[in-house]
Amino acid sequence: MNGAVLGPSEVLIEDDAIAEVSASVGRPGGAKVIDLSDRTVSPGFIDTHVHLCVDGLNLARQTLQCSPAKALAGLHYAQQYMRYGFTTLRDMGTLDPEWPTVNLRDAIAAGTARGPRLVVAAHMISATAGHADIQGMFPCRCHMGLSRVADSPAKIRELVRMEHAFGGDWIKTMNTGGYMSAGDDPARVTWFEDEMQAVGQTAQQLGMPLAVHTGAAEGCKQALRAGARSLEHCYLIDDEGVAMAQKAGAFLVPTMQMTREDKALLLAGKLPEHAVWKFRRDVAAIEDAQKRMARSNARIAYGTDCGMFPFSEGILEFQAMTAAGLTTARALKAATSVAAELLQRDDIGVLAPGKQADIVAMPGNPFKDIAATAKVDFVMKGGRVYRHGSFDLFQ
Repeated sequence: MNGAVLGPSEVLIEDDAIAEVSASVGRPGGAKVIDLSDRTVSPGFIDTHVHLCVDGLNLARQTLQCSPAKALAGLHYAQQYMRYGFTTLRDMGTLDPEWPTVNLRDAIAAGTARGPRLVVAAHMISATAGHADIQGMFPCRCHMGLSRVADSPAKIRELVRMEHAFGGDWIKTMNTGGYMSAGDDPARVTWFEDEMQAVGQTAQQLGMPLAVHTGAAEGCKQALRAGARSLEHCYLIDDEGVAMAQKAGAFLVPTMQMTREDKALLLAGKLPEHAVWKFRRDVAAIEDAQKRMARSNARIAYGTDCGMFPFSEGILEFQAMTAAGLTTARALKAATSVAAELLQRDDIGVLAPGKQADIVAMPGNPFKDIAATAKVDFVMKGGRVYRHGSFDLFQ
């Protein structure tokens, strides 16, 4: 509760919220009792960087699917990921001319679909030939509306305003290249300063927080100068960039498990050809940057980039974080209270009166062995049980 570790406790839930947490809450008339006394109980996990409607290892084929197909697949992935304890997800954009993740978010919020709470950056805005421009993947070279690209401050402002008009919660942009996209380089900045400033200023004017996919050390600093609330991946961040993030109060989302996934693919000879040269060049520097972030006092939030690799592996981010040097407590907070702070949600992320009844439980003690987080077998979101013992709503 608020980062503290409590001993044996009881939690009273009324409707969708926590009413009381204490050694004994009594037994109100008609109360249903769920005994988790042999489990470690935590607030619901929050993954602040997923792509429900992107299949990173089959990108060229999958992006050509229709929007409803992507949305249905995204709902399936969201439900399956919830089984691991993730009750809130921030989706960081899709490559589609429509708005499938906005539709998913609204359907779940309205109760017409069941799944984790969604916070959405609907699309990924980048420069032509930047990390979110995939038009070059298609030999026909025709414009299909899959990419949100711009090359001037005026066009950038238009795209940001569209994200706001159609119901996005966050603005997501890329100011460097990436590994799984063809033709660009994570070590190179792709926005000019006035272009990056146009993204940040327009988002700020509209009251939308800004998340920036960034790799190069200079890209991290450029994103911070533009007012980014979160830096995604931070592949090659240096000491100056980390210090700038700390001073600005920005959040770092280092997606460490993805590096381990890509490293395994590289060693197995299965990494896509266009990613091999740049990932092989940078992997040691990425691992160093992750250790640099772990040593710092910067605010680190849990994010995986699931969708670019299987959602079944996302729970392993806890283990990747501690392997990079984060303490167990810091890794657990990254997926609960710190993630909630990043999302500007004061109703989730802690077990306290008045907060949403998002609760997960697991056998074992994650403070002694972080791998216990991969054994979640009880999931409640908003006071409703989705998984408990033999009951599993999504199986």
